[in-house]
Amino acid sequence: MLIGELARRTDTTERLLRYYEEQGLLSPGRTAAGYRLYEEADVAQVRRIRTLLTSGLNTATIAQVLPCLRDDDGRLVPTCPQLVGELHRERARLTDSIEALRASRDLLDEVITAAPAEFADRAGTAADRVA
Repeated sequence: MLIGELARRTDTTERLLRYYEEQGLLSPGRTAAGYRLYEEADVAQVRRIRTLLTSGLNTATIAQVLPCLRDDDGRLVPTCPQLVGELHRERARLTDSIEALRASRDLLDEVITAAPAEFADRAGTAADRVA
């Protein structure tokens, strides 16, 4: 299949698929005319990439992880022992990010709670107040 069909089937853009190729996440073949040629397996590969991106992994990490994953009825299962350690490190990094975001949210909650009651009547976004 050509890039347009893969984009349609995976609900992505052709540009994003080319980016995945640049990052080493996809390796399409080529037609005699030089067009990218994708296999049926690439549909599942793009879905795995999108799932891993959604989970917070960056493309460099995904490039390391993908060769060590297999799809077992919709569940991603590691096939390389070193992958589990890498995933633990990524999970710890995500946990740190989540904790930092929670601390930021808690600080905002404190500031909002400390605001005088009459400010609530004029609540709006910062963009509304600037405009």
